[in-house]
Amino acid sequence: MLVVRKTSKSTVSRLARHTPATALQVGRWQRSTRGLATPSGQYDAVVIGGGPGGYVAAIKAAQLGLKTACIEKRGTLGGTCLNVGCIPSKAMLNNSHIYHQTLHDIKKRGIDVEGVKLNLQQMLKAKEDSVNGLTKGIEILFKQNKVDYIKGTASFVSPKIISVQLNDGGESTVEAKNVIIATGSEVAPFPGGAIEIDEQQIVSSTGALSLQKVPEKMVVIGGGIIGLEMGSVWSRLGAEVTVVEFLNSIGGAGIDEEISKQFQKSLTKQGLKFKLSTKVLSAEKKDGKVVVTTEAAKDGKQDSLEADVVLVAVGRRPYIQGLGLENVGVEVDSRGRIVIDDQFNTSVPNIKCIGDVTFGPMLAHKAEEEGIAAVEYIHSGHGHVNYGTIPSVVYTHPEVAWVGKTEQELKTDGVKYKVGRFPFLANSRAKTNLDTEGQVKFLVEAETDRILGVHIIGPNAGEMIAEGVLALEYGASAEDIARTTHAHPTLSEAFREAALQVSSGHAIHF
Repeated sequence: MLVVRKTSKSTVSRLARHTPATALQVGRWQRSTRGLATPSGQYDAVVIGGGPGGYVAAIKAAQLGLKTACIEKRGTLGGTCLNVGCIPSKAMLNNSHIYHQTLHDIKKRGIDVEGVKLNLQQMLKAKEDSVNGLTKGIEILFKQNKVDYIKGTASFVSPKIISVQLNDGGESTVEAKNVIIATGSEVAPFPGGAIEIDEQQIVSSTGALSLQKVPEKMVVIGGGIIGLEMGSVWSRLGAEVTVVEFLNSIGGAGIDEEISKQFQKSLTKQGLKFKLSTKVLSAEKKDGKVVVTTEAAKDGKQDSLEADVVLVAVGRRPYIQGLGLENVGVEVDSRGRIVIDDQFNTSVPNIKCIGDVTFGPMLAHKAEEEGIAAVEYIHSGHGHVNYGTIPSVVYTHPEVAWVGKTEQELKTDGVKYKVGRFPFLANSRAKTNLDTEGQVKFLVEAETDRILGVHIIGPNAGEMIAEGVLALEYGASAEDIARTTHAHPTLSEAFREAALQVSSGHAIHF
């Protein structure tokens, strides 16, 4: 509960001890905050940011008996992932796939449907309903776990004092023994500022989730996960989509080269077009269209593409604006990431940091694991995240998922390895479902048979990769998987057959 109280002399004294160089600033802060609403008592842990990493950290802290608060300025919990990222994009991917399948696939399954039409407004509403239900669900979890939810913008006054500009007006102050920064990331602007996003015709992933009509032509700048997923959505709904990628492959960092090539062939068959090894120079509005100027990496030849909508999907960057990190001396690197050690400590002893705002892949599940581990360090001094077993998933159709090493990484590292493959074309459940595109690929250490990487392209890849994560986490061999019974008929049998192929030299069904 918030109460009105004046800042005490003891608080000022503590501030001065924590940051003696800013004692004058503390005095100014005291005078400016007299009489403002302030939470009573000190928190054991305060989490700044209510995204996947932040809200999970807050719940875990409360479950461990720590008096906990979470400060979030968006007004809804779940961060980018839940509000304008992972969740709404999956809603659009799922529903656009059903629409596309109804138009092009179900007739051969013995289902005749006439008069199929797209109701885009209803599809967008279904997306919003999913988001609203889940964000409210997190608020319920906060209440159940007795986490104080403070809606506002946080800024450090000292390592243990946080000023909060409340969303409904006024200012609050929060005092904490420990702070976890989990402010996430934001859309990275186009390098050099040559393209200005207006979220109407030149959009980020946020704008791409809310287009009010299907564009006739769409250009996607960036062939990573976000670009391919959103490009797939609008392609299924009727847009002519061209993906322009600076690198010579699609899928982004971490994808296996063989899988990437197969992935591109699959998306090309669906109608997406690709311009690889191509640099985007500019995107300019002209006569109601957007003209994208490109340059080939090989010969410098320039070309232009005309589109109704351009999606800029060149990545994300850490979000640290307004945190007041300079007030407490939290170190930031040249890429704007908060610097941490292997226990998530920043350069300030009682301040930890997790998720997109620091190093590593910008994945919601990575942030969640870090949130739990950071709280465990606060509570008991022990925590752990295995960064070698964090999976990645592209939720297109077919799905693409991977964990561990790629072939190119093993070659670079000089590791002797073996490869096992099994195509879904030879899997009984996939054939029954008329969904046979893709394969399961195992990479194992040649001498020991220990699994080093698993790569899947095909139906339900995002679910199946969990078995690969578990195998890597426990140091399993391919033979371990091959000797584990998998239910029949299931897609997971393809996983076992790939392991069998690499461990013994022969799969049963291929």
